Amino acid sequence: MINFMNMKKRMKISKGGQVSIPAPIRKRWGTTTVTLEDRGEEIVFRPAPDDPIAAAAGAFVGEGRGIGLETIRREEREAEAEAEERKFGP
Repeated sequence: MINFMNMKKRMKISKGGQVSIPAPIRKRWGTTTVTLEDRGEEIVFRPAPDDPIAAAAGAFVGEGRGIGLETIRREEREAEAEAEERKFGP
């Protein structure tokens, strides 16, 4: 088995501040989106879902008594509207 944790690549940062992630790494992670974490002495790139809403909804499949994504969105919009009304009045 190949230990991917030891894979290191030396990359150049462009004048525009861009770094290219090699195709084999992008394909292995299956995403076009990453998060960047500045830890002071190191920078960490992590793969992130291209659609975080769909990824979060997929994480809860089978839970919530069959509540669909549209229902969740509608309920959240209603809750936000109620909070705004309490804050600023009708």
